[in-house]
Amino acid sequence: MTGPRVLAANAMRAVPRIGARSHPVTASATASLLRLSAQAGGGRLSLTRAPRHCLRVASYSSSAAQNKKGGAASSPPPPSTLNSSRPATIEVNGKTYATDEWYNVPQTVLALTGRKLHLQKDHPVAITRQIIESKFSTATYKRYNEFDPVVSTIENFDSLGFPPDHVGRARSDTYYINETTLLRTHTSAHEAELFRASASDGYLISADVYRRDEVDRSHYPVFHQMEGARVWDRTKVPNGDVVAAIYADLAQLPTHDVKVEDPNPPHHPERNPLQSEHHTPEEAEAVAAHLKRSLELMVVEIFTRAKQAAARQDPNYVDEPLRVRWVEAYFPFTSPSWELEVYYQGDWLEVLGCGVSKQELFINADQPQQLGWAFGIGLERIAMLLFQIPDIRLFWSKDERFLSQFTGVQDNLDKLKRFVPFSKYPACWKDVSFWLRSTSAAGGNTAVANVHDFHENDLMEVVREVAGDVVEDVQLKDQFTHPKTGRKSMCYRINYRSLEKTLTNEEANDFHERVRQGLVEKLGVELR
Repeated sequence: MTGPRVLAANAMRAVPRIGARSHPVTASATASLLRLSAQAGGGRLSLTRAPRHCLRVASYSSSAAQNKKGGAASSPPPPSTLNSSRPATIEVNGKTYATDEWYNVPQTVLALTGRKLHLQKDHPVAITRQIIESKFSTATYKRYNEFDPVVSTIENFDSLGFPPDHVGRARSDTYYINETTLLRTHTSAHEAELFRASASDGYLISADVYRRDEVDRSHYPVFHQMEGARVWDRTKVPNGDVVAAIYADLAQLPTHDVKVEDPNPPHHPERNPLQSEHHTPEEAEAVAAHLKRSLELMVVEIFTRAKQAAARQDPNYVDEPLRVRWVEAYFPFTSPSWELEVYYQGDWLEVLGCGVSKQELFINADQPQQLGWAFGIGLERIAMLLFQIPDIRLFWSKDERFLSQFTGVQDNLDKLKRFVPFSKYPACWKDVSFWLRSTSAAGGNTAVANVHDFHENDLMEVVREVAGDVVEDVQLKDQFTHPKTGRKSMCYRINYRSLEKTLTNEEANDFHERVRQGLVEKLGVELR
């Protein structure tokens, strides 16, 4: 996608809604979501990384998915073709759900649905949530921290305007229980419900979200997002003057003395357009002003605490003035939209995505008289910065050497300190090379219409199912297309490194052999 940088959902990657698989935030949380752009007429999706507070945004040109005879592109094979052991029903948080051929949730992911790290006392994710919530008054912003992770496709996609062919709906990206039921990919799955209920002038949602993704130190199939929104009702403000009402609310917010760089105009007809059919320039500028002050105060709180923690542990710590800047961005559900970046430890860091909420969301929720703003942020991403946690797998550890470092912090945030690594076990990497199936388009058979029959996320799921958190990362090292047969060969490097013990070579070999066999059984590859 050309134009302003794309922050695809959670704050929106198919998350929080400007938010955002992070993810796993997000926002990883630390690193990012997918920014996807379609190459015109080529039928290919070009993928680059974007932060995890984002939502997947992409379009897909199906012209290349037509076969040579001009037939329609075929659908991707259902996940059940990769997993013949599908249970008839599964249970999530005490509720039973029927599965069908769309089911693709591994047991390792199901086992995490009840963990809810954002609610676990003194967990870094919960501490981060508490710090963010502290900057939003409970009188205005109602908290929602216990929404169930199982949602419908209507809630997760349709209510937010996702087109039927949106990449976020793909079974290669999303965990489906059945064709109409899934593990939410973003907190925005609950947005339409809250807008329709209109129970408060604002809200904050914190929740676990689920995405099939790569394996590395900043991505995990489960991560946590927070999104927030503030709304004003034209029919309820004094004299119907919503601009005056917003500025009156802005005047009630605290100020700060941090340097803010905001060089761009409040809106731009091409780069960051005003919703002129719904908002006057004055209304959009008032909403943006309230949004920016609110989020600046939140970010100042987070990074002030991060600097204080650094100073407590490092006598040689050199403080530097905090700087923030606003950058024009694009999100499907806000316009104008921005990213907020913070200059910290010598680099500009993308922290969150936000913007003026698309009026269609209010209209579809039967609240056309309302307008407002929204933001999304990956909690793991912020926690990794705040506590200097180097590996997202640590958040899921039950090792007391990790958890005990944060005891008592939620009761006294002044006790917040950086994570101290308790060990660094050696890595043991192994390569696996294979030919893709010769009967597949991905493997070189151009007569086959289905281009989705090998997806890297399927490989990542096989690795996760076999080795779980013993794997630190998986990287594509090489790929080769045979000049005569057109068959495609791929080589991946799997880095085995436990967080809790030194793996012997024999243990790593056992994991690796089971991964190799899993790739054959579930993806139909031919090992080299």
